[in-house]
Amino acid sequence: QVQLVESGGGLVQPGGSLRLSCAASGNIFSINAMGWYRQAPGKERELVAAITSGGSTNYADSVKGRFTISSDNAKKTGDLQMNSLKPEDTAVYYCNADIMSWGGYVYRYWGQGTQVTVSS
Repeated sequence: QVQLVESGGGLVQPGGSLRLSCAASGNIFSINAMGWYRQAPGKERELVAAITSGGSTNYADSVKGRFTISSDNAKKTGDLQMNSLKPEDTAVYYCNADIMSWGGYVYRYWGQGTQVTVSS
């Protein structure tokens, strides 16, 4: 009964910025963690960034210093601010979240993905 919806993707020139958002809705008691993965054509899906309910963050080495992840439990949203974008950042970006329902069950949910294209 939980849905994650990403938004904010698009086409941007190298060096530009984008802000991705993830909105969660449904049977949510708490969000234990949120993260962003990406998958480029012909490549494996990789972790980009993650944040726990306690505020701890984790970033892929390739995006450290350029991307910033944040979350707002009250709004049930998460954001990924992407700066200094490079062509190699081009991929479909997926939001994911570990969510506990009011029934006490914890599952990992995935959004449908949003395309980010970095090109001149």
